[in-house]
Amino acid sequence: MTDHDADSKNGEQVEKKEEQVENKMEALLEQEGVNIDFPKQGEIRDGIIASISEGQILVSIGTKSEGLITGKEYEAIPHDVLETFEVGKVIPVFVVTPEDSSGNLILSFVKAVEEQSWFDAEELMRTNSSFESKIIGYNKGGLIVPLGTIRGFIPASQVSLSRRLAITGDTPEERYKEMIGEEVEVCVIEVDRERRRLILSERAASSETREMIKDKVIDDLNEGDVKTGRVTSLAEFGAFVSIGGADGLVHLSEISWDHITHPNEVLKVGQEVKVKIISIDKERRRIGLSIRQLLKDPWSDQVAHLNVGQLVEAEITRLTNFGAFARIKGEGDIEGLIHISEISERRIEHPKEMIHTNDILTLRIIKIDEENHRIGLSMRRVDSPAYADLDWKTLAAEIDLTTPEEGENLGAFMPETSELDVPVAETAAVETPVAEVEEVETLVAEVKEVETPEPETLPEVSEPTEELPDTNAEEASE
Repeated sequence: MTDHDADSKNGEQVEKKEEQVENKMEALLEQEGVNIDFPKQGEIRDGIIASISEGQILVSIGTKSEGLITGKEYEAIPHDVLETFEVGKVIPVFVVTPEDSSGNLILSFVKAVEEQSWFDAEELMRTNSSFESKIIGYNKGGLIVPLGTIRGFIPASQVSLSRRLAITGDTPEERYKEMIGEEVEVCVIEVDRERRRLILSERAASSETREMIKDKVIDDLNEGDVKTGRVTSLAEFGAFVSIGGADGLVHLSEISWDHITHPNEVLKVGQEVKVKIISIDKERRRIGLSIRQLLKDPWSDQVAHLNVGQLVEAEITRLTNFGAFARIKGEGDIEGLIHISEISERRIEHPKEMIHTNDILTLRIIKIDEENHRIGLSMRRVDSPAYADLDWKTLAAEIDLTTPEEGENLGAFMPETSELDVPVAETAAVETPVAEVEEVETLVAEVKEVETPEPETLPEVSEPTEELPDTNAEEASE
């Protein structure tokens, strides 16, 4: 026999003797007419508060002397609970030590309540029953819910379907903070007292289905609502976004103000996005969503300084049977359409007969449709007489027909009769020759370079004779 076996045998014998002594004591007390129920360590009993003093509570549990709740066991009692204690009140107590070195029976209220909570948890798991509680906290893995005085944990995978589908955010705080204080019904799926481990499941206590959740979500939605959702899948025609457990469709045209050919250019699965409800079909159980309508429309700002009739430089981006698209230079990605009828004066079957992709052309804006975000361009109207007056005014504004010193009109420095003296009424029907434009530019440059001499240094100029011909007038008449 080893020393270990001997020690074990001796220990068993000691325990057996103590038990025999205790039994004899109980038998003797019974013979004497005294019935005392000796407490055992770890036992939970109901006791009656005999007295309350600072740092100590005396509790009678049917033994010869009262038990004590003192020291750390007294300090562990929550203050709000302690205030409810009064002499004569029945409370549960846990036997910490039947008899300490001073012969005192040491009790604990907190441990009694905690042990009762573990008993309740084991019973709930055994019977597969659920209980209602409140969410009091969270961590990165899920939610924290109390059962009596112990805390249970609901892993994210055990959260109900409706709650899980409504979760948004990348951090635990973003996902769970708003849930604190909410009512929750859960089942106990694991109890481990030694590791103080209590695992709960909301999903096991719920009978909801995905279809039930979707119906509820659709009933609660209204057109115009703005929701936060998560992209669940992408298709060529758009993106599906889950909002509260129901999937809605963001059509390709409602994803961005910019032209895109596939949703994956701006979205990815799992991405969190804000969406606007633009349509609800309760019979077919379909939800129409828009991301674009929550974004600022850049189109109005980009075309703010464009006007109908204006000449612009543009690059041909693509050709179609009905015309050509051209990107206006200096305007970001704004494109306009040159309809096939606006390409040439003569009839053509396809734009490729006159133009090609990547060609840089001067075009005229003939239409700006702000509501539909469309710009109409023309190639054949670039030199149209109908726009001559507008082109002349635009040219005049660009070359600035006033001197910076005097602010006088350029006409004050021009001959009284000139080829430029065309009546205003006729300018709308006259196409300005390129030679005239060059002449005006040269004249303006010369005027700005020459300083006007002082009046006293001007030479005397004799009056012209009547015999001299008015050559300027003749040229103008021609």
